[in-house]
Amino acid sequence: MKNSATGCSVEESMRLLGGRWRLLLVSYLLDGPKRFSDLRRDVPGISQRMMTLDLRALEQAGLIQRTVYAEVPVKVEYRLTEDGERLRPVVDVMQEFGLWLKARPGYNATSAGDEIEATSEADD
Repeated sequence: MKNSATGCSVEESMRLLGGRWRLLLVSYLLDGPKRFSDLRRDVPGISQRMMTLDLRALEQAGLIQRTVYAEVPVKVEYRLTEDGERLRPVVDVMQEFGLWLKARPGYNATSAGDEIEATSEADD
């Protein structure tokens, strides 16, 4: 993970939860423990490699717990830790904001994402 440029608490949160998938994975784990394959079905756009990397990062941060059961085939289950449960209000606010965005007249999720990426690239 990159070092903090400002030391700001929002930046620290974004270092861990930023990106496309991590908070989304957390949101699905708020419903309870899930197996890797269940999460893949919940988030079909994520590659297996990216999901593995993001789950490992969340585990290393102490936000999720990975449990391997001695079965054939091996069963691996992910669940939020007590610290991970602290993200529930964050997910709730993000969901509320997303619903607000989608309800805005003329909002187009595809073009909004393209505009954000184009603006970020122009700033670089």
